[in-house]
Amino acid sequence: MAKSKYESNPILDKLPKHLKQYIKPQNYEEYSAIDQAVWRYVMRKNVDYLSQVAHKSYVDGLKKTGISIDHIPNMYGMNRILKEIGWAAVAVDGFIPPSAFMEFQAYNVLVIASDIRQLENIEYTPAPDIIHEGAGHAPIIANPEYAEYLRRFGEIGSKAISSAKDYELYDAVRHLSIIKEAHGTPQEEIDEAEKKIEELQNNMGKPSEMALIRNLHWWTVEYGLIDTVENPKIYGAGLLSSIGESTWCMTDEVKKIPYSIEAAHTGFDITKPQPQLFVTPDFAFLSQVLEDFANTMALRTGGLSGVKKLIESKALGTIELSTGIQISGKFRDVIEHNGQPIYFRTDGPTALAYREKELVGHGTLSHKEGFGTPIGKLKGINLAIEDMGPRDLRAYNIYEGERITLEFEGGVKVEGKIVTGTRNLMGKIILITFEDCRVTYDGTILFLPEWGHYHMAVGQEVVSAYNGPADLDSFNLISHKLSETTIKRAANPEREKLEEYYQRVRDYREGINTFISRSKLFDEIKNEFPEDWLLPVELYELAAKGQRKELAQDIKSHLEEIKKSRPDIGHLIDDGLMLVDQNYSGVLK
Repeated sequence: MAKSKYESNPILDKLPKHLKQYIKPQNYEEYSAIDQAVWRYVMRKNVDYLSQVAHKSYVDGLKKTGISIDHIPNMYGMNRILKEIGWAAVAVDGFIPPSAFMEFQAYNVLVIASDIRQLENIEYTPAPDIIHEGAGHAPIIANPEYAEYLRRFGEIGSKAISSAKDYELYDAVRHLSIIKEAHGTPQEEIDEAEKKIEELQNNMGKPSEMALIRNLHWWTVEYGLIDTVENPKIYGAGLLSSIGESTWCMTDEVKKIPYSIEAAHTGFDITKPQPQLFVTPDFAFLSQVLEDFANTMALRTGGLSGVKKLIESKALGTIELSTGIQISGKFRDVIEHNGQPIYFRTDGPTALAYREKELVGHGTLSHKEGFGTPIGKLKGINLAIEDMGPRDLRAYNIYEGERITLEFEGGVKVEGKIVTGTRNLMGKIILITFEDCRVTYDGTILFLPEWGHYHMAVGQEVVSAYNGPADLDSFNLISHKLSETTIKRAANPEREKLEEYYQRVRDYREGINTFISRSKLFDEIKNEFPEDWLLPVELYELAAKGQRKELAQDIKSHLEEIKKSRPDIGHLIDDGLMLVDQNYSGVLK
């Protein structure tokens, strides 16, 4: 039996099959001692700094979610603890499509990119990594109000309709995040990828619902501030996981704006630090703005614009009529009259459902070529079909076995013999099946008798239009293909030697092997890897802890020399030394 990609729990058991296709094993043993050192440096610096500037839920959440400062979190361990607050976590390969990412949230599941940034990108990476997801997102969900916002955001966001250009931009951003984090990518290749994203962003046209709600996600979940504009605190995961930007965002160079629905219309550039940030007064206000935005979505407004959004998306979506019947498929065209849709059609496999459950006999096998139906009221009759009781239907000849012509107000005409009708739980007719049926509009043939039975959905209006199918089991959604996967650093003898040194220092600190000379080890590292800075910082901590003042001073002098040749990392070295000096000030004087 094949080993599962993850250790399940009751929350993960509820995930639909199409989301499970994104999950990959964490492969904890693949993290090198360098990776662990990167995690440890970022977390030590973050906890020291963020305890002063982050929302109080952050430090509390680190304890509640079991995230260690010294070790990259193991997903199995995290899940055991997250289960206690009603959440779970899964590992994925980098960016996944936004709608899938949000749908995971709707099921109370954190998506964690299990790779970790390179030492060269220790301050910031555009690629999602375990520092961003594990140390950024996970601690804050221990706050119940914020956790519910995140779940609700996922529920609403996964229904947002995308445009074809959104998918193109997603692929471009994923590509950039992969090559930028891959070791040895030529700068011109990165520049070209960034240029493509910039060109796409400048030519997106009218933003889709998904583009707008992604803006809200960015300015809250990723880059949100909370409290007052004058004295904000950090809660956004992008800031919590970036040791550079978490400091910079607190300066006056970054404009602070009171959070509102206007954030949905404020774009962002993933390749650059953010020039402005939004401040919410509290977590409850986030949910208020989210509901205000949801009220503008086709999910709640339906109508002609909702149908058109689905047609423009060229993706699988659902239209719900006022009777509750739901039509899921790829929408091809719509006929309109007086600003209202009067007939719409899908192209290819289509399924009909009621209350998110497929109607028996109306799956994709029954509607392989598509589905079309009129909407609205009948001409000259004030009572809509959906509001007719059994006696009304009989009076208007809408009855089994009767041949009838139904002419709708917009001009669509349905002529045929009624076979049967399907009712909803409230007793309303939601579907009428005809044989020998012809459907026309202004002389245009919409359906011919030789095409088989005609199934007419009943509904006076379109009340909702949203991304994805009504019944998840109606379609084969397990079709995600990665255009490219994250690139692992190629093994080479020099890198393996450096990793071995990192491992020896780590083993010494954790008491696994204390029979090594720290002075000798330092001399070897200084001679063989004179440019490496993080390992000497770790050795400096061991020297301080062991009250080896002379060794500590030698290491400090070496690091000062590195700063001269690599001024771009000087502040990282200073911060690392400062953390040690704070803890061992009495020893090092």
